[in-house]
Amino acid sequence: MSVIFFYFTKMIKFFHFQGCTQKYIVKNYFYYYLFKFSAALGEEVFYITFLPFAYWNIDHSVSRRMIIVWSIVMYIGQVSKDILKWPRPLSPPVVKLEMRTNAEYGMPSTHAMAATAISFSFFIATMNLYKYPSELGLAAAFVFSTLVCLSRLYTGMHTVLDVIGGALISAVLLMVLYPAWDTIDHLLLTSPFCPLFSIVVPLVLCYNYPKLDYYSPTRGDTTTILGAAAGASVGFWLNNQYAASTYKSVQPGLPLITSTVVFVLARFFVGILVVLLTRWLMKSVVLGVLGYRYKFPIRDLEARRRLEVEVPYKFVTYSSVGFTATVIVPVLHKLLGLM
Repeated sequence: MSVIFFYFTKMIKFFHFQGCTQKYIVKNYFYYYLFKFSAALGEEVFYITFLPFAYWNIDHSVSRRMIIVWSIVMYIGQVSKDILKWPRPLSPPVVKLEMRTNAEYGMPSTHAMAATAISFSFFIATMNLYKYPSELGLAAAFVFSTLVCLSRLYTGMHTVLDVIGGALISAVLLMVLYPAWDTIDHLLLTSPFCPLFSIVVPLVLCYNYPKLDYYSPTRGDTTTILGAAAGASVGFWLNNQYAASTYKSVQPGLPLITSTVVFVLARFFVGILVVLLTRWLMKSVVLGVLGYRYKFPIRDLEARRRLEVEVPYKFVTYSSVGFTATVIVPVLHKLLGLM
């Protein structure tokens, strides 16, 4: 804690509080950009790129397991925040470099939970599939999760206890879920009830999210995560039922020849373009329909925060994203000869 405090004092020359405005001068740009980047590894921009990338270029089973763990861990973490209602660190003395999540409660850190869940589930899922030094994989998972955890301290968004609590909760959940991975994966692919279960259960959880005294983005973020996982789960089931073609996966540890690199990049950029277009299109359509139904302008932020608007808007949008990433994009890749 004293080390983090030292870097805060080196980074900040002065504070001037005027309402919610904080002025500061960055003195160490290396730490500033390192931890700002690390913080982004626990946000939507990372989820919407890395998880589809794993599905398109690494291995379907690895991607499925990461998405299962990620969605369960994040739901428990988000709900725990709004049940415990532990406040964020006071400012001053800390400087808050993020404002969007400032309205959320602090304990546990869902950035720490997500980073721990994704990095270690990726390591566990790949260590028996590919030949690479297990020590190297374990070290990479540890470094990834540690950087994200430290970024939450550096940006002033969490206390040390928040971060440690988040990482420990995620580790416990991983140990609980790991023995059931194969069973869950089998049911996800073969059960005739999978599509219904994948849609209904997350929707019920979103509509019955813990109520707060004031608006917080946690419900919307939770709906986004569960929606994406629901759409992806339906996609996994459909692909298995209709024996969809599988990708030639990238083998970690092997030298990548030029053609392989080109295929990987082509898959990624084509896929991510389609995913982002899907998100934009569905967001516009769903908000338009809900705006017409509930009589509010699309740009009315307060109206979009209402339960009857926020949950269907985000769930439909991101379930479409998950479905597109697992079904539509692979079809497009096959048509373009990128399988």
